[in-house]
Amino acid sequence: MSDLSKIQEAATLEELEKLRVELLGRKSRIAIGFASLKELDAERRQSAAAALNSDKEALTRAISLKKKELDENEQKKAIDRERIDVSLLDFDGINGSLHPVNLAMEQIVEYFVSMNFEIKTGPLIEDEFHNFEALNMPAHHPAREMQDTFYMNDGKVLRTHTSPVQIHTMLSQKPPIQMIAAGAVFRRDFDMTHTPMFHQVEGLAVSEGSGVSFANLKHILIDFLSFFFGDYPVRFRPSFFPFTEPSAEVDMGCIFCRGKGCRMCKHTGWLEVLGCGMVDPNVFKAVGYKNVSGYAFGLGVERLATLKYKIGDLRSIYDGELDLLEQFR
Repeated sequence: MSDLSKIQEAATLEELEKLRVELLGRKSRIAIGFASLKELDAERRQSAAAALNSDKEALTRAISLKKKELDENEQKKAIDRERIDVSLLDFDGINGSLHPVNLAMEQIVEYFVSMNFEIKTGPLIEDEFHNFEALNMPAHHPAREMQDTFYMNDGKVLRTHTSPVQIHTMLSQKPPIQMIAAGAVFRRDFDMTHTPMFHQVEGLAVSEGSGVSFANLKHILIDFLSFFFGDYPVRFRPSFFPFTEPSAEVDMGCIFCRGKGCRMCKHTGWLEVLGCGMVDPNVFKAVGYKNVSGYAFGLGVERLATLKYKIGDLRSIYDGELDLLEQFR
């Protein structure tokens, strides 16, 4: 059998490689022929070298073509082995769903949009003016320490709340304003009720003169909590936030024990759900507003999601626990 025939008969890449070594390797007929050229006279050496080069080129070309053919065959076999019959899949059994945080975010935004709040967005990386100073937190203000901020080398920060979007909005337009800012925020905190990245929805309403009151704020928040959670008692407690005065924490009756007292509500019968207040005059001063009134509020989407869906540990919603996430199909 000729050398070219042997190449054509090779059934696997391993067989072809053995033939390549046999026909073109250091101990092959071609290699030995080139080594013996020095023993020939000039005329015979030239014709012998031409014949050897011709044989080498023919064998090299044949091996290359055969290798390409065998590679394609191996690829086809691999495709056949890995082929999936999609008709065998039970799509009814593996339907996905929105993440509980997305579900909660959609419902929150749905409510406020229905109440004519405009959705505003802003950058995740902020300067200290928009994130702190314009919100009545100047340098060395103790509230900055409470934020557990991620600082960057250029003096910028990962925003610690979505309130800077309110500043951007007030700097770019005049009252009346009725808006919400929804998105991711970042703080250096990680435990049962906190994560380094979480989501907030903050609202702002501003009107000229005294057109916005605390009564307006109470009405909108009580109505929202009724929409989101159902029929639970709501109370407002005096609190402190640098950017609102007066300020309040908003509590609702515990959804786990319905006010009887349990571990989740620390046996008080109440759960803290959001913060709010009338916009501090210093905030209006920072954006150049005069003779206006307004309220602001902020809520953590993860906090509301864990309460609505009765998830005990906030971290579990980001751990990819299928036993938990499959409940939201």
